[in-house]
Amino acid sequence: MKSVKTTLTSMVAVATLGLSVQAVAGPTLDAVVKKGFVQCGISDGLPGFSYADDKGQFRGIDVDVCRGVAAALFGDATKVRFSPLTAKERFTALQSGEVDMLSRNTTWTSSRDSGMGLNFAGVNYYDGQGFLVSTKLGVKSAKELDGAAVCIQAGTTTELNLTDYFRANGMKYTPITYDKSDETVKALEAGRCDVLTSDQSQLYAQRIKLANPNDYVVLPEVISKEPLGPVVRQGDDEWFNIVRWTLFAMVNAEELGVTSANVEDMAKNSQNPDVRRMLGAEGEYGKDLRLPKDWAVQIVKQVGNYGEMFERNVGKNSELKIERGLNALWNQGGLQYAPPIR
Repeated sequence: MKSVKTTLTSMVAVATLGLSVQAVAGPTLDAVVKKGFVQCGISDGLPGFSYADDKGQFRGIDVDVCRGVAAALFGDATKVRFSPLTAKERFTALQSGEVDMLSRNTTWTSSRDSGMGLNFAGVNYYDGQGFLVSTKLGVKSAKELDGAAVCIQAGTTTELNLTDYFRANGMKYTPITYDKSDETVKALEAGRCDVLTSDQSQLYAQRIKLANPNDYVVLPEVISKEPLGPVVRQGDDEWFNIVRWTLFAMVNAEELGVTSANVEDMAKNSQNPDVRRMLGAEGEYGKDLRLPKDWAVQIVKQVGNYGEMFERNVGKNSELKIERGLNALWNQGGLQYAPPIR
C-alpha cells in the first residue's frame, strides 16, 4: 500500500505537469472503446432480471442497463456481450477485469462498496428479502418458521440477513446451501427444504419456474433492505460516470415523459429546458461524459426509459406482474429519483 507521502508526491507531480484528474483516470473506458463492446456480468438465469429466452437472447432489467451503456457509448445497444455468473463468481470476475461492469441483481452494502474495490453506480431495483413456502406447509407468517430447513444461495447477503432475523425472533433453522439460484428452487420443489429465502423479486421469478406455481406463496414479511444496482471497479471515474448516468438518464426520461416512441420528436421539438439538455438540444453534457451529444437519445430510443424497462421485464407487461411499489418514481410515491442533467 502506498504511503500518504508517496500519494501526495504523485498528486503534486500531476499538478506540476498540468494534468487533470480525468487524464489519469482508469483504463476501462479506453479498453471498452478499443474492443468495441461492453463485457457485462449478469446472473446465471433469473427471469425479469437477466436470463436467456427460448431464442437464446438475453433479457431483463439488468441486461437492459448493460444495453443502455452500449447505446450511450456506441450508439448501438447490441454492442454488448454477456457473461453469466453465479453469486460466488461475480465479484472476482469484476475485480479481475473479466467483465467491464456487473449488472446482476447485486445488493449495495458498505462492505462491498468500501472493502472490495467496487463502486455501485446506482439502484435499478429496490428490493427486500422474503420467504417462499409451499402452501402445504400451512404457514402464513415467517414467524411460524421455527425449526425450518431453509434453502439459501451461497455468496449472497441473504445468509447474514437470515441469521439475524431468526436470532432476533428467538427461532432456529437448518441452512441448506447451494451455489446456484436454480438449485435452491429445485431443492424446495423436491422437499429438501421447507422454505426458500432470497430477494422478493427473485422469489417471484423463481416461482414461475415451478411445475405448479400456485402451490407456493411468498410470505408477507420483508426482512431487509436490498438496493440492487450496477457495479464497476473503483479508481475509474470516467467509466463509473457513464454507467451511473446511463441509469439516471432512464429515470429522468420517464419523469419527463420521454419514451422510446417520442424521443426523436422531443429531441427536435420540445421546449422544456430539462428535456432539451438531456437530449442534447442544448449544452454539451455528453462531452462532459466523453459521450456523443445524442447519448441519452440513443439510450431511450433503443432501450426505453426506466418505466418502459420495468414494465416490460418485471411489471404489468411481464410474466412476473410485480407492482412498481418502491420502484415508482419519487413523485408517484416511490424511491426512484435521479439528479438533473444540467
